[in-house]
Amino acid sequence: MHVKIDELKSSLGTVKGLELSIGNIIEKAMAEEVGPTPFPSTVDLREWDFKLLEKYKPFYMPFCDVCCLCTFGKCDLSQSKRGACGLDMAAQQSRIVLLACCIGAATHVAHARHLVEHLVEKFGHDLKLDVGGVNVEVEAPVTRLVCGVKPETLGDLEDVLDYCETEITHLLSATHTGQEGSNLDFESKVFHAGMIDQVGMEVADIAQISAYNFPKADPDASLVNIGWGVVDSTKPVIMVVGHNVPSAIGIVDYLQDNGLQGMVEVSGLCCTAHDITRYDPKAKIVGPISWQLRYIRSGVPDVVVVDEQCIRADSLQEAQKIKAPLIASSPKNCLGLKNRTQDPVEAIVSDLVNGKAPGALILDPEKVGEVAVKTAILVAPKRKKFKVIPSVKDVIKGAKECRKCYECRRACPNDLPITEAVAEAAKGKLDALAELYDECIGCARCESACPQNLPLHSFIVRAAEKKMKGEIYKMRAGRGAIQDVEIRNVGGPIVLGEIPGVIALVGCANYPKGGKEVAEMAMEFAKRRYIVLTSGCAAMSAAMYKDENGQSPYEVYPGSFDAGGIVNVGSCVSNPHIAGAAIKIASIFAKRKLMGNYEEIADYIHNRVGAVGVAWGAMSQKAASIASGFWRLGVPVIVGPHGSKYRRMLLGRKDREEDWYVYDARTGDRVYAGPAPEHLFYAAETKEEAMVMIAKLCMRPNDTTKGRAIKLTHYIDLSRRLYGTMPDDIHLFVRTLADVPITMRDEILKVLKKSGWKERRVPDPTLLPRLIRKRKEES
Repeated sequence: MHVKIDELKSSLGTVKGLELSIGNIIEKAMAEEVGPTPFPSTVDLREWDFKLLEKYKPFYMPFCDVCCLCTFGKCDLSQSKRGACGLDMAAQQSRIVLLACCIGAATHVAHARHLVEHLVEKFGHDLKLDVGGVNVEVEAPVTRLVCGVKPETLGDLEDVLDYCETEITHLLSATHTGQEGSNLDFESKVFHAGMIDQVGMEVADIAQISAYNFPKADPDASLVNIGWGVVDSTKPVIMVVGHNVPSAIGIVDYLQDNGLQGMVEVSGLCCTAHDITRYDPKAKIVGPISWQLRYIRSGVPDVVVVDEQCIRADSLQEAQKIKAPLIASSPKNCLGLKNRTQDPVEAIVSDLVNGKAPGALILDPEKVGEVAVKTAILVAPKRKKFKVIPSVKDVIKGAKECRKCYECRRACPNDLPITEAVAEAAKGKLDALAELYDECIGCARCESACPQNLPLHSFIVRAAEKKMKGEIYKMRAGRGAIQDVEIRNVGGPIVLGEIPGVIALVGCANYPKGGKEVAEMAMEFAKRRYIVLTSGCAAMSAAMYKDENGQSPYEVYPGSFDAGGIVNVGSCVSNPHIAGAAIKIASIFAKRKLMGNYEEIADYIHNRVGAVGVAWGAMSQKAASIASGFWRLGVPVIVGPHGSKYRRMLLGRKDREEDWYVYDARTGDRVYAGPAPEHLFYAAETKEEAMVMIAKLCMRPNDTTKGRAIKLTHYIDLSRRLYGTMPDDIHLFVRTLADVPITMRDEILKVLKKSGWKERRVPDPTLLPRLIRKRKEES
C-alpha cells in the first residue's frame, strides 16, 4: 500500500509531504494462489537444476590451466590437480561462468533500478503498468513465476528489484575463495543468476513500456529506418549509444518541445537506438554494437551521447579525434569527465562548443537533451564533419608501409586476410579490403597489433564506403510483449509440434561471418513456418538484408507471434518477453498455475515447448546471463564459434540411453523418451551446423506423431541440403512408425531396420515425480 499525505497535524506537530509504502506487492499476491517457491533462494530450485545437469553435463574448455584469483596463486589446475584453496579445474571453470553471469545479471538489474527510480521520480509510484491493455492480462509472466507476485504499479517493481539485488549479492559471495567447492553447485547458481537476470530485464522493459508508451504488444509496430545510409549528415547529428534510454528520450523531448524536430538527426547504435525508435519512430538506427568505431571515425556525429553497457571504453578518445564533444549520462560510465549536472546549461554548452572541455558528465536526462541539442547545432558548422577516415590516396600510401608481419591477422577474432588485402591496397586495389567489411566486427584489434600503427579498421571502412552509404533498411520497432490471444492461438500447435518450433535470435554482434547470417537464418525458419523472434543487436542484423524485391525480412514477414512471423520484441531488456511467451503457453494454454510455481512450469516448457535460443554473436557477460535464464527453463541455446570462449558447454550424450528417461505422468512409469532436446548449451562452428541443430533441438518428448513427423522433415531436409547427407541419428527420434514423414517413409524405414530400431510409446512426459501424484489426485 502506498500512501501520500499532503499535510498531517497531530499533538506532536505538523508533517507535510509524507509518503508511506507498506508491503503493497505482497498484499496483492494474496488474490492468487501462490506455488511452492515464491522469491526462491539460491538453493530452492537446486533439485530442478540437478535434474537438468544430470542430462546435460558440463563440458569444459578452459583458456588456461591456472587460477589467479587470490594471492595463493597462480595455482596449476592441470592434470586433476587442485589449487591452494582446494578447487579443481571443473569447479574453477564453473566459478568463472558464475562470475560472468553475476556481472551480466547485475548489469541488467542495476539498469532496471536506475530506470525505475527515474520513472518513479518523473511519473510517481502509482503509475499503472500497462504492456498491452486488454490484450495482455498476464503482463509480467517472469516476475509472477519467479516471485509469486503480481506487480501493478511502478512502485511495485521496486520490491521485486530488492529481491534481485539480494540474490545477486549471495551469488557473487559464493565465488569468493573458500566458499563453494562443487562444480555442479556453481552451475546451479549460474542458473539462478540467469533466472534473476530475466526478472531484472522484465522489470526494466515493462517499466519503460508503461511510462514511455512504447508499442504495447503491437504486431504492427512501426517500421523504422536502419543502416548507415539513413542518416542525413547535412544536418547536425547526435549519436546515442548504450542501453538505458532516458537521456536519449530527453533529446527527442527537447527537440519536440522546442519545434526543432527535423532540424537535428538523432541516430543511435545498440539498444538505446532500439528503444529510442520505440519512443519516436522518426529516430534512426545506424547499426549494432560492432559499428561504434566506424561511425564515430566517419565524422558524421557532431555530438556523442553515451549511457551504459557495451560502449567502447575509448569512445571519448575517438570522439576527440573527430572534434565531437561527448556527453556521458550514466554514473556507471563516467569516462573521467567532470560532473556538470548542477552547472547552468549555457556554461556547459559554451565549454563544449569552444573546445574548453572534451565532454561532460551530466546525470539529468532532461539536461542531457538540452545540452546535446544546443551543442550539436552550434558545433556542426565549426566541425564541418571532420573525420579521421583516411582518403583513398592515404590508404594506398599507408598500405605500402606494411611489413607483412601478419600480426593483424593473428589478432583478428575472425582470422580475416587483412595482410593480403593491405598488400593489394599497396598496388592501388582496394576491393580486397572492401570485401572484409561485412565480416569485420569493429574491434580494431588489428590496429593495436600493428607495429606500424596503421589504422587498418579505417582502411576497411574507406574501401567499403560506397557499400556503407547504400545501407538503407527497415526494421520493425520492438513490440514488447506477446498478446494473450496470440498464445491461445498457437499454444496447441506448438505443444503438439504442428508449429515446428519457436526460434529466438538474440544477443550481440560478434559474428563469425557477418550479420547477414542472422538474417538468412531468420528467413529460412520463417519460410518453414517456425515462429522467429528477435531482440537486441541480432534484431538489427536480421533487418540488414534485402531480397530480390529490395525488401528487408521485417517487410516480408508479419510481426505476429504465429507460424511464419518474424517478431522483434525489442532491446536486450525485452528478452523476457521471449521467455514469457513460453511461460504463458504453460499458464494460459495448459492452465498450469503460474505464481511462484517455477519448477512445474520449467518442466512443462522443457518437455513440451519446442523453443531454441540462438545467440550467434554472443560476446558479453550479459549474453551469458541471458542464456542461463533460458537454461533453467529447460530451453536450449546455440551460440556461434566465439561462444566457446564462455569456457563450457552443457552437452547431452545421445549414446547414453539412461540419461533420457522421463516419467509418464499417466502411469508413473519411467520411459525412454530419446535425446530431445539433445543439448542445453551448444557452440556451432558454422551457420549451416547451427541451422541443422536448431531443427533438431526443437524436438520434445511430448510431440504428437504428426508434430514429430513435421519436425523430422525439417531436420532431415536441412541436413540433406546443407550437409548433403541423411542424419545418422534418425532412429533415436522415431518413436512409432506414425512419426515417420510420409514423403520419406521408404528411405527412413531402411535406416530404422539397419539400426535395430524398436517402437516405443509416446509418454505424457515429466521429470518431476510429484506431478504424477498430482495427476492421479486430479483424475
